[in-house]
Amino acid sequence: MPRLQSLEKTQGDPKSREMLNQLDKQKMLLNIFRGMANSPAVLDGYLKFSGALNQGSLDAKTRHAIALAVGQSNRCEYCLSAHTMMGKSAGLDDATIHDARLGHATDKKMNGVIVLAKQLVDKKGSVSDGELAAAKSAGLTDGDIAEVVANVALNVFTNYFNNANQTEVDLPKVPVDLP
Repeated sequence: MPRLQSLEKTQGDPKSREMLNQLDKQKMLLNIFRGMANSPAVLDGYLKFSGALNQGSLDAKTRHAIALAVGQSNRCEYCLSAHTMMGKSAGLDDATIHDARLGHATDKKMNGVIVLAKQLVDKKGSVSDGELAAAKSAGLTDGDIAEVVANVALNVFTNYFNNANQTEVDLPKVPVDLP
């Protein structure tokens, strides 16, 4: 059971109600957003940050792979469930999803992204010169690296939010423990 109120689109601050109604029109009124809507600043901040990163150089497959690696590190059932579903919709296959959760990929550049994302989480951002050089050797540009950092930060936020709130999974559930 969630610890924060799960708002309906008729509840909360007027700005929250507006965003919840917009999400409902887009068929995206998920429990994470119902919880975030308790603070319009939180929901608005998430939507704007996520929207900005969707316009970046990293494609949807890569962003979902990052989310899976970070979600596994933080043991966030909600985010693992969401990004498994959305990752499949973006074209990730089951093997790639499983590998991302384990912190690697078969594709050289994707592996560089996932390894860096996991290092960022594990080291709280304090990666070494060698780790950044390895990411660049895998084909990441400085812009890509900046976006990996931003995507990790966004996913740490959603992982922490969902873990603290105990957000009820309203998507096909994925277990945190890998087989």
